[in-house]
Amino acid sequence: MSLSSTTIAEPQVALTRADAATPAALRALIESRRAVRRFTAEPVPEAVIRDCLELAVLAPNSCNLQPWSFQVIQNPALLDALHPVCMSQNAAKAPLIIAVLARPDTWQQACSGVIEHWPEGPAPKLIEHFYRKTAPFQYNQGLLGWRGFFKRQLLRIVGLKKALMRTPNSHADMRVWAVKSTALAAENLMLALQSHGYCTCPMEGFDEVRLRRVLSIPKQAIPIMLLAVGKPGDKAVYNPRLRFPLEQHVSWH
Repeated sequence: MSLSSTTIAEPQVALTRADAATPAALRALIESRRAVRRFTAEPVPEAVIRDCLELAVLAPNSCNLQPWSFQVIQNPALLDALHPVCMSQNAAKAPLIIAVLARPDTWQQACSGVIEHWPEGPAPKLIEHFYRKTAPFQYNQGLLGWRGFFKRQLLRIVGLKKALMRTPNSHADMRVWAVKSTALAAENLMLALQSHGYCTCPMEGFDEVRLRRVLSIPKQAIPIMLLAVGKPGDKAVYNPRLRFPLEQHVSWH
């Protein structure tokens, strides 16, 4: 079994310049997105929610295993129950909250799903081999992480002679692995909602223990944010935008 990274590409679709957003349109959309703290009671249409979720899951993700799930909360009683869970912040009074969950526990189901739902007929042998052999070796950490421990030792030896993808090789690595892809989907979701004229506030301020009591969240799922969604109310944005100078974060080589 090779320990090197294998790239599995999705079926390619040619894009013309006319198909893509212009740089000016993309800049306008991104610059218009702000974290909105106060919302009106106007509901978000289900068609809009579905369209935006469809765009969210087009985000790039590790080996196309799509390690995410979303819970759409519109029920008024459930929204009321979430408000104190979110430390009673104003953003949590939105008419829609979407729980964005990273799923390090769904890789095995996803491997089977890629083969089963391959869009161009039966999956090619290379694809089938990757998802039946290579990916399970990569992502299965074993009970109490014993497989991950074995792989770490093996990588130390093999890595002396060639470059290797050295993670994920523990249950902790798997959590990071899932969160990275899910964060990309969350950004897609926020920009999609913005394009429909709905504002968002990604909330990290919540009590996870109480959140799990209110929502039916699988044990291994990781709530990375509660996304408040709606039309902006009065004094919706608290402060002017501030970003540090680009030079503070970027180096050129």
